[in-house]
Amino acid sequence: MQKGELQLVRCRRCRMIYANPVPAEFASGEYYDRAGGDYYLSPAKLESDYAAVRFERELRLFRKHCQGGAVLDVGCSSGAFLFQLKQRFPGCYQLLGTDVSGSPLDYAESRGVAVVRGSFLEQDFGGRQFDAVTFWAVLEHLAEPQEFLVKAASVLKPSGLCFVLVPNMKSLAGRLLGARYRYVYPQHLNYFTTVTLRKLVEERFSVIESRSTHFNPVVIWQDWRGGGREVSNRERAQLLQRTTAYKQKPWLRPVKALYGLAERTLGVLSLADNLVVVLRIRD
Repeated sequence: MQKGELQLVRCRRCRMIYANPVPAEFASGEYYDRAGGDYYLSPAKLESDYAAVRFERELRLFRKHCQGGAVLDVGCSSGAFLFQLKQRFPGCYQLLGTDVSGSPLDYAESRGVAVVRGSFLEQDFGGRQFDAVTFWAVLEHLAEPQEFLVKAASVLKPSGLCFVLVPNMKSLAGRLLGARYRYVYPQHLNYFTTVTLRKLVEERFSVIESRSTHFNPVVIWQDWRGGGREVSNRERAQLLQRTTAYKQKPWLRPVKALYGLAERTLGVLSLADNLVVVLRIRD
């Protein structure tokens, strides 16, 4: 698949779809430190990320499997997931975030989220071990996602948990739109399916839960009409802000009920926008 300068190829052995070549700024993470603030610290993005409804699916799943302990959020950006965890379940967790993007980490600290700066692969955390490591929408951005999972396994306690969320290449949106889908873009280096995600994680982890989740019909409609034009970070943040606002309006509850039914149906068919796996480190 070709989209502008982005070229996607499929591994003949494992069937993984990935970008080749990978621009150096994305492989190193330099892009996120240099340009991260413009998007992750935009008012629309921050308002959405810190809204109570923003991580409701992730929080439900996380609480189902991990009710307390030390948590490391890799690629934490402005710290919103950890902030929500701290606010909703005070005293239950010892929280730490890490990222390569400096200015969003400054914001995370301003909201009381403890952070470690720099490449996750180069950090030793002073020998600290964690009960859970999270990768929310992170592995698709990495040139070597396997190395990050190896590192996660090394900092987890025995029977520790790892939570991974990635875009679903075989979602309804992906099937309908192909290269026109806005999430086929240079910042995404890996394009996962249920099969390839399991192959990636199963060397060091057991899959204890797997699901397909999230659905945004507005994205399908906009990308279909737009014919695959590039969607700016500003537009992405504004759409996130609008959809987050819709979720909080009481008078839209009947629409939300229909939307929830559609999302659950797509989830059963593995056609929702994202794939999520809950992993336990192998003995």
